[in-house]
Amino acid sequence: MSKLGTLGARLHRGEVGYDFVGNRKIWYGISILITITAIVGLAVRGLNMGIEFQGGAVFNTPKTSVSVSQAQEYAEEASGHDAIVQKLGSGDDAELRIQVAGIDTDQANKVSAELAEKLGVNENDVTGELVGPSWGEQIANKAWQGLGIFLVLVVIYLAIAFEWRMALAAFVALIHDITITVGIYALVGFEVTPGTVIGLLTILGYSLYDTVVVFDSLKEQTKDITKQNRWTYSDIANRSINSTLVRSINTTVVALLPVAGLLFIGGGFLGAGMLNDISLSLFVGLAAGAYSSIFIATPLVADLKEREPQMKALKKRVLAKRAQAAAKGESPDAQATDESLTDEPEGATPAVVGPRNQPASRNRGRGRPSGKRGR
Repeated sequence: MSKLGTLGARLHRGEVGYDFVGNRKIWYGISILITITAIVGLAVRGLNMGIEFQGGAVFNTPKTSVSVSQAQEYAEEASGHDAIVQKLGSGDDAELRIQVAGIDTDQANKVSAELAEKLGVNENDVTGELVGPSWGEQIANKAWQGLGIFLVLVVIYLAIAFEWRMALAAFVALIHDITITVGIYALVGFEVTPGTVIGLLTILGYSLYDTVVVFDSLKEQTKDITKQNRWTYSDIANRSINSTLVRSINTTVVALLPVAGLLFIGGGFLGAGMLNDISLSLFVGLAAGAYSSIFIATPLVADLKEREPQMKALKKRVLAKRAQAAAKGESPDAQATDESLTDEPEGATPAVVGPRNQPASRNRGRGRPSGKRGR
């Protein structure tokens, strides 16, 4: 078995672990700091909305040795508007994609002719396409509607399948992931296109997956929790995170690798600008979703759950027992093991730990002399 597999098995059995829930204030502080940074970046720099949302023209040029900065200067001089230039391909000679917002058909024809002249190419080789802002607005409106419906259905489902506290925690984690992803887009300055919207909606499912895995483990382990004096709700929540930690890491890494290929290789080295639109939102969203499922959602559930009177009483009993064990110089785990036996109701059948005994029917007839019985 690999070292990671061995670690995962030990984490699942509770032999080792990290106190995620106990250090939740640190994670809350980190998340608040990142979220504030994202909001400030969004407020100060704003989003670089693509031409699909603003309207304008897109020009594609043949291979040319003109640099991106020089082509941008040419486009801005010809149109009188800000231009965005992307290099498609690698090497000195590469095709260029030039976006100019806020121009109409007549201006687009003028810009196309001037670009062909300054770039030293045939005018017929510079292709232009007009894009209206209404199409982008429709996509944005549909995206907001889809996001709202998704969040409502998620909250309803989790409240029914688990409980309302877990639904609230998952909702907070999703808002956390969306805010960070949008803020990163504002800080980096990547263009927001319909591909960005698709990527943003896609990450919600990945973010929710890891959260539900931990919640399911937590639900199973907290059945009849008030009938014992060994663990608090936070203890079991922390064990649920640790038991699914390696699984969450594996699924996140496997999902991030192809997305990283799209972002860094496809978008960076090959100059495929369209890949950046969806790959950045997926990359940031997947990483933020993995973080929030471990460091935000489950600790928040533990905080909300331990506000209940029953959980407060349980925590008080557990801490009192631990203090009593420490005063006697005993191990709290050893005392808890003794209590789990002494707390059994009188006449109750003790729980079976470890492999079960073989059925008696399998031993029937063994040790008995063969042959017929004597008359």
